[in-house]
Amino acid sequence: MPGPTLEQAKEAPPLGLYVHVPFCATTCDFCAFYQRVPTGAAVQSFLEGIEAEARLVGPPRPVATVFWGGGTPGLLAPRELERLARAVRAFAGDGIAEWTVELAPASVTADRLAVLREVGVTRLSLGVQSFHPELLEALGRLHTREQAYRAYDRIRAAGFGNVNLDLMFALPGQTEAAWQEDLGAAIALGSEHLSTYCLTFEEDTALWVKLAKGAVKLDVEREARFYAAAWERLAGAGLAQYEVSNFARPGRACRHNLNTWRMHEWIGLGPSAASQQAGWRGAKVADLERWREGVGGGERLTENRLELTPELRAEDALIFGLRLNEGVDLAAWRGRCPRASWDEIDALFGRLASEGLARLEGPWVRLTDRGRLVADAVGAELVGRIATGSAGATPAGPRTPGGA
Repeated sequence: MPGPTLEQAKEAPPLGLYVHVPFCATTCDFCAFYQRVPTGAAVQSFLEGIEAEARLVGPPRPVATVFWGGGTPGLLAPRELERLARAVRAFAGDGIAEWTVELAPASVTADRLAVLREVGVTRLSLGVQSFHPELLEALGRLHTREQAYRAYDRIRAAGFGNVNLDLMFALPGQTEAAWQEDLGAAIALGSEHLSTYCLTFEEDTALWVKLAKGAVKLDVEREARFYAAAWERLAGAGLAQYEVSNFARPGRACRHNLNTWRMHEWIGLGPSAASQQAGWRGAKVADLERWREGVGGGERLTENRLELTPELRAEDALIFGLRLNEGVDLAAWRGRCPRASWDEIDALFGRLASEGLARLEGPWVRLTDRGRLVADAVGAELVGRIATGSAGATPAGPRTPGGA
């Protein structure tokens, strides 16, 4: 079957490519992403599997954005990074506008950075999480504050001009003063992008066990104070909020993640990687051996496969789009999904507006600052309003801290 014409490719929304590199030296207390300790045989099997899966898929149009997450992609040796990049380049074509790779500070070396620059990576995301040694230790992070600073200096020396720093807040034992110090340290480094993630308690993690035992506690009001402090401090530093947890200098918002939040298409390669493409959504089996055996036999083993009905896409567009400061164009989604219960949705947004949580501006709905503080609760109210039975069916969205 012939591929899309040049005109069709130009009109189509951007296509993303996510590659899950599942290797970590150790598991952080908060991390729920699929990962395993790297061995020579496991890495070789992974690289062969990516090459095989890429041949199986074949993109329907050129790829606009690439994101390598994990795990810790930076654990791969320079020659392994180069091999992975060759497979990605052969799959994606030459039109990659943004190529992000997650790195942990302890894995940043001049040799790895040189390879990443040479193959065309444009953006690096450094998983700092905190500049306080005691908080890093409490999270189970292996790097030190000094390694984080050294890694950042090496990234800049290698010529990378687009860098994200990941920070976490509302950590056990973290004071508001310590959070302000972390924000100040990140601002002083001058990165183009900053992601600030509230500590979350995912099932089947060490942190979840601590919560269940009462060793750590949730404090929603404290979390809100941390959120508000970051929004005010970063705005004053020229880092504009464009999503609940993400801030960027002009023109430096993460294009790959925006593609996901706006309910466009992306293809996932690697064990556990999610895809949203060609009318369906699903995630590959979270098992390196099973995934490798499947792609070797010409099959992508996919779990939780869902048909992307207009109702499901509309519902997810609202849930994820409201996390964006730009909000959601309701008129556009009414046109794509006319059979939905829009009267019920209008009533919900009317109530949120009356409570000061949302703003209705023509066809657009946006959350206020107060609304963004409870964005997850707003999203929970939307589940099932349009797509019956869609609870738990929202996409595996952009990265949260877990591997870098």
